[in-house]
Amino acid sequence: MSVVKVYRKGIVVLPKEIREKAGIREGMLLLAEAVEGKVILRPLDLWERVWGCGRGLGSAEEVERKLDEEEAA
Repeated sequence: MSVVKVYRKGIVVLPKEIREKAGIREGMLLLAEAVEGKVILRPLDLWERVWGCGRGLGSAEEVERKLDEEEAA
């Protein structure tokens, strides 16, 4: 467990040890959600999102548009 500071615009720097344990690398996209007062970050599996469109979970264009919206947020 580590203590981190929240900077302007909500920027948080994750300690190297935590990034390594979670497999987080520079440039990766993360899914962020708040659950019961906790912030949960998970690596975004782009292949699963794209693969999902092939299994009837939306078109490739819809997946791409949603990913663009999430990245812009």
